[in-house]
Amino acid sequence: MRTKSVGKKKINIVTLGCSKNVYDSEVLMSQLKANGKEVVHEDRGDIVVINTCGFIDNAKEESINTILDYVEAKNRGEVEKVFVTGCLSERYKPDLIKEIPDVDQYFGTRDLPILLKHLGADYKHELVGERLTTTPKHYAYLKISEGCDRPCSFCAIPLMRGGHVSTPIEKLVKEAQKLAKVGVKELILIAQDLTYYGLDIYKKRALAELLKELVKVDGIDWIRLHYAFPSGFPEDVLDIIREEPKVCNYIDIPLQHINSDLLKSMKRGTTHEKTNALLDKFREKVPDMAIRTTLIVGYPGETEERFQELKDWVREQKFDRLGCFTYSHEENTGAYVLEDDIPQEVKEARVEEIMELQSQISWEKNQTKIGQVYKCVFDRKEGNYFVGRTEYDSPDVDNTVLVPAENTYISIGDFANVKITSAEEFDLYGELL
Repeated sequence: MRTKSVGKKKINIVTLGCSKNVYDSEVLMSQLKANGKEVVHEDRGDIVVINTCGFIDNAKEESINTILDYVEAKNRGEVEKVFVTGCLSERYKPDLIKEIPDVDQYFGTRDLPILLKHLGADYKHELVGERLTTTPKHYAYLKISEGCDRPCSFCAIPLMRGGHVSTPIEKLVKEAQKLAKVGVKELILIAQDLTYYGLDIYKKRALAELLKELVKVDGIDWIRLHYAFPSGFPEDVLDIIREEPKVCNYIDIPLQHINSDLLKSMKRGTTHEKTNALLDKFREKVPDMAIRTTLIVGYPGETEERFQELKDWVREQKFDRLGCFTYSHEENTGAYVLEDDIPQEVKEARVEEIMELQSQISWEKNQTKIGQVYKCVFDRKEGNYFVGRTEYDSPDVDNTVLVPAENTYISIGDFANVKITSAEEFDLYGELL
């Protein structure tokens, strides 16, 4: 059967999952545009490329439902072709071909040149570092490495993304310079594991060296660190956070649990005592640091006593930001041989308990901010408010600062000083100074 040429077709990129997928979609869009293609992000198009997530059950379900929705649209004649790429496709390609055969082609996470060829485009090596950003123009993700070498028993990322590969510092600096030239003011450094950065190419942990070079980029005001691994964390990074005004007093460090037996089963390379010592070091070296973490509840063997230990620890540590997820029993991971012995309803109830506890902690912390003045960047206008963030808040996952829009004008992407006038669990309200 003859297929229609993709030469003049509009290509719609649909992104699911984490910020790493956002970054990959932006690279794909830049390559397509350089090939003269008309490309849009999550809009209407003749050809659809779905960048999927396959991390946990909920993400897989969302990816599959999205694929099915676009296959139905194709069968109705609303789109001509449906291509699927990303983590779900990397991990489950044979099953997907069998179960959803109406997709025109499936691609893995490392198949960008092949995907481009199917879209009538050539991979342009000279475009490395170029992206069409899909975030608001004033901030962008900067992926400093790909893949992961950690053996975490619950995690399927190495199955989908492969081993750890760092991007050289000079390439990342050039990419940051290009982003700054188009108006990006905040860089959010992402990776499967920031802590490991540099070990493969420099034979040492080089995150601090990277930060020293990135702060020199004109136009960049904030640099934020996401997804640091606790084991082997390079303490020289803390000195950079403390000393460099451009590096936000903020770190995202997924700790997952605190019970030493569960941490051993999870293959996290740490213990209750070592985790607390690391957090103490953070607060000693950077007293003003906001610490974000994520936890997993319902991992095999999480008894009521071990869950109580986790709750007591959350209450004791008083994290600035915290997310909590239910354990997902993923095939081909180390933990898959264990019995998934916690009922789903118990897992979900434990998430609610942790988040209720964190909500109270967040409310108490926010009350202490009333009357304080914070430098904020403003991401959008929503209803009657301009919505901003402090350096202690990452977009989409953390607290916001709301400034009434009446009799006030703020350009999106601008920084301004805001005096906090009232506070709720996750929102601060304030007025411009």
